[in-house]
Amino acid sequence: MYKRVAALTLIAAAIGAMAPVAAQDKISGGVVKIGVLTDLSGIYMDNVGPGSVTASKFAIEDFGGKVLGKPIELVTADHLNKADVGANRAREWFDRDGVDVVTELGNSAVALAVMNIAKEKNRMSMVTGAGATRITGEDCKPTNVQWVYDTYALAKVGTLPLVQSGVKSWYFITADYAFGHSLENDGMRFIKGAGGTVAGSVRYPFPGNDFSSFLVSAQASKADAVVFASAGGDLQNEIKQANEFGLSKNQKLVAMLMSITDVHGVGLPAAQGMHYAETFYWNMDDDTRKFARRFQKEMGKMPTALQAGQYSAVLNYLRAVERAKSDQVEDVMKALKEMPINDMFARNAKLREDGKLLHDFYLVSVKSPKESKEPWDYYNIVKTVSGQDAYIPLADSACPLVKK
Repeated sequence: MYKRVAALTLIAAAIGAMAPVAAQDKISGGVVKIGVLTDLSGIYMDNVGPGSVTASKFAIEDFGGKVLGKPIELVTADHLNKADVGANRAREWFDRDGVDVVTELGNSAVALAVMNIAKEKNRMSMVTGAGATRITGEDCKPTNVQWVYDTYALAKVGTLPLVQSGVKSWYFITADYAFGHSLENDGMRFIKGAGGTVAGSVRYPFPGNDFSSFLVSAQASKADAVVFASAGGDLQNEIKQANEFGLSKNQKLVAMLMSITDVHGVGLPAAQGMHYAETFYWNMDDDTRKFARRFQKEMGKMPTALQAGQYSAVLNYLRAVERAKSDQVEDVMKALKEMPINDMFARNAKLREDGKLLHDFYLVSVKSPKESKEPWDYYNIVKTVSGQDAYIPLADSACPLVKK
């Protein structure tokens, strides 16, 4: 009898010893490793870059620094706005360094390349800084999410009200790469659909510097609006040069994607009166102001929507790992789609079947210098548009994951 009890005790002890090992196996390598692959030195570095790294660190700190008792590690790299550089670094992170998720990816060409590798390696990608519709459209992946915006929503929220108010003819100056093409295509779709016309368009080699010839053509078109399908440093140069050429006297300048740092870069006198779609503004409420003041103390400026969205993405990734009790991509994706997404960036948001996060958009107008009451007080929120109304309907999605 004693031998039988002893044997059963040993078996029970062995099973008990195995349980923590099984649980530990759910966290690969005993650490949750997040890779922020961003533009640290190029034209998008103010919109994403070091600020997105800082936002990621804040998210990890606010979560507590550990998940399921395991440490959280952050690694960063500069993709130089080159798809091959980004793809090679992502592959190294997955194969050599045990990175679980690559995030930010503030360049659509880079994002599309890295998404493919993440899918191949059965790891996760979280796109916060890139907006091509292909990301959650025809090129969607079961291992990827698009957290902050896409060009469809930007174009819809940013152009329809202007066409409806009487801005009928448009001229496009477009960055000649995937993101610029997507902005242009979606912008033209909504302009024409609302009864507007496209007077002309030109594509410039990305990145650009001298936009004089393109601006002269836009001016000669006599279009009601000159729209810039670009971002970052290119956009700031375009707006500055457009004002030097006097376009703003007779034509409305419209940005398909603009951030608060772009407004700061060109100044309120040049940017005042511009309308565009945003996904975050630091001065909306107590929660946004708390995050923004903390960010400003660290970075010396207010956060962009992409940097606020990066905080949200990393925070909710960690929440999903905790909920799933696993960092395996299938488990995390399932948890993200099931759990509520609610923070200072994403209010009562929902992750959709195609990997797109549905959250509010805002149509903003840039204040005049007289309207601005303090540094970085740049926006009036004209309209709030729900994610359900801003994004392409799921029934129209080109994503192969969507059941028709």
